[in-house]
Amino acid sequence: MKIILFGATGMVGQGVLRECLADPDVERVLSVGRSAIGQQHPKLREIVHPNLLELQSIEPDLTGYDACFYCLGVSSAGMSEDRYTSITYDLTMVVAGTLLKLNRGMTFIYVSGMGTDSTESGRSMWARVKGRTENALLMHPFKAVYMFRPGAIIPLHGIRSKTGWYNALYAVTKPLFPLVRHFFPSAVTTTEQVGRAMLAVAKNGYPVRILLSADIAAVR
Repeated sequence: MKIILFGATGMVGQGVLRECLADPDVERVLSVGRSAIGQQHPKLREIVHPNLLELQSIEPDLTGYDACFYCLGVSSAGMSEDRYTSITYDLTMVVAGTLLKLNRGMTFIYVSGMGTDSTESGRSMWARVKGRTENALLMHPFKAVYMFRPGAIIPLHGIRSKTGWYNALYAVTKPLFPLVRHFFPSAVTTTEQVGRAMLAVAKNGYPVRILLSADIAAVR
């Protein structure tokens, strides 16, 4: 299996990349992002591309792939809806449209979040925008399209978030995670589980197109 990964420098993307490189069924991983990921591996190729809204110049490098794991995302804190929409919706549509043209038989997996608003009409700005993005992606005629909606994500294997407050929060609450996972298993997952679940869904499919934390933990 050959995989394109967007967002490999983020916390989720780091975990997904780790599992892809460890999986014997994965032949090649292409990481595409604005900044370098800072690691090397025989399976890994990297394209640093500052303007992801313009992919025409790298289209020849994006062909021949079986799956795209789209882990690119930002916090909406302090952002206007227009700015958040540009990063979350517009950018995703450019990537999905380009990959559909080049790899129609691809499986596209998008990392969204628990609480995403599929009606696009709720009070939460980020949830509306994520819902709009999900709905648009589900209309794309790829081989398959799946939405991952994890809740709280525990970073494993030394992985850290680029968001400072998340790292600080994790450091403080880390001792409580075993209890939280025991009593609220459907709301908590790990970077390792997310990566393994993406690979399993890309290989074998899944009965529903929107996967919550409980689904992510159950995928084998």
